[in-house]
Amino acid sequence: MPPLGAPRGTHDLLPDTATAWRWLHGVHAEAAELHGYRPIDTPVFEQTELFERGVGTGTDVVDKEMYTFSDRGGRSLTLRPEGTAGVLRAVLQANLLEEARPVRAHYAGPMFRYDRPQKGRYRQFHQVGIECIGERSPELDVEVIEVGWRFLQALGLAGVVLQVNSLGDLDDRMRYREALLAYYRPLADRLCDDCRRRLEINPLRLLDCKRDESLRDAAPVITDSLGESSAAYFAAVRGGLEAAGVAAEHNPRLVRGLDYYAHTAFEYWHSSLQGAQNSLGGGGRYDGLAEAIGFPATPGIGYAFGVERLLLVAGEQGSAPAPQPACDVVVCSLGPAEAQPAAQLARVLRAAGVRTVLDASDRKLDRKLRNADRLGARLCVIVGEDEVREGAAMVRDLGRRTQERHPAAGVVDAVTAALAAGRAA
Repeated sequence: MPPLGAPRGTHDLLPDTATAWRWLHGVHAEAAELHGYRPIDTPVFEQTELFERGVGTGTDVVDKEMYTFSDRGGRSLTLRPEGTAGVLRAVLQANLLEEARPVRAHYAGPMFRYDRPQKGRYRQFHQVGIECIGERSPELDVEVIEVGWRFLQALGLAGVVLQVNSLGDLDDRMRYREALLAYYRPLADRLCDDCRRRLEINPLRLLDCKRDESLRDAAPVITDSLGESSAAYFAAVRGGLEAAGVAAEHNPRLVRGLDYYAHTAFEYWHSSLQGAQNSLGGGGRYDGLAEAIGFPATPGIGYAFGVERLLLVAGEQGSAPAPQPACDVVVCSLGPAEAQPAAQLARVLRAAGVRTVLDASDRKLDRKLRNADRLGARLCVIVGEDEVREGAAMVRDLGRRTQERHPAAGVVDAVTAALAAGRAA
């Protein structure tokens, strides 16, 4: 029988990559919390209808990519394909807006889409993001975009380009919809099957199609359909970004195909991710989403970043931290009689904050030392028959290949001093 492997489109977080993983999540949490965003977590599955309304029928995500199943009670549930709808539901269901407006929340976790696996894209993938819920203003749009920008700066990523656009209000988008229909209808026989199906339902989705990209170049842009108030809102956002020192490019082709999106849309692109996959993350204002999922009208804006893509770029640029060693110290017993004293000494070291691994195996000492080196330990504390009899332990520096015997009561001080000296060197 062949061994079982991970499902296609998934990947394991192995110990050598865990250091960079924890680093990225810590950097994002710090950037978000510096701006007043607090952590939130939601279930990895929700009622299917939440995503049908919140992501939108007629989108590839809902029509082709969701992992949907019926539970034992016959209820239709879906593994979350994105984070915004669940966070908004949680905030409104818990009436958090009665405590403060706006609610600022940041999140991290796995998402699921049945998609073709490729570089930086998986069927189970992970995102970090923020949501600012309860108020509408250009200043809040600037704040959300700036949090993402500062986060990418803190990761040390070079080559990021911020793309921004305005989707206007509902009247603006209706005018734009008619302009797109007037342009695309005469070209219907040149569209792919998906775009012909979407044309009358949601023509803005045609702008995302890569197969019909050549037709997009001559299509109308939404900027020409903006009314005076929407244009002024977008100008305030761009002015705020400039004042914040956040460089942004106006991309009039950047749109969102659902009616509940409004005004600001943005994406963070990176030159190393080519073609359709050049976005590290992005977001926008979704002022109509709350009503779409059954709650009173509530404005909101947020972003999400793909963790795997960020780590891919950070690794290529060398800004991600190297794998962290498993421990600082390995305590080795030289025989069965010394196993318990060695275990107790390991506990004492851990209580002092020293990352310690106990090697109580029956391997010979030279093999234990080689194993300690592979674990990345700086020191090996050896407990043999003589050490037990004398109430002592041998502290061996694996880098300098020196060793010194210390009374058991002085081992912690000797170890912490040696580790501090090694860090200072």
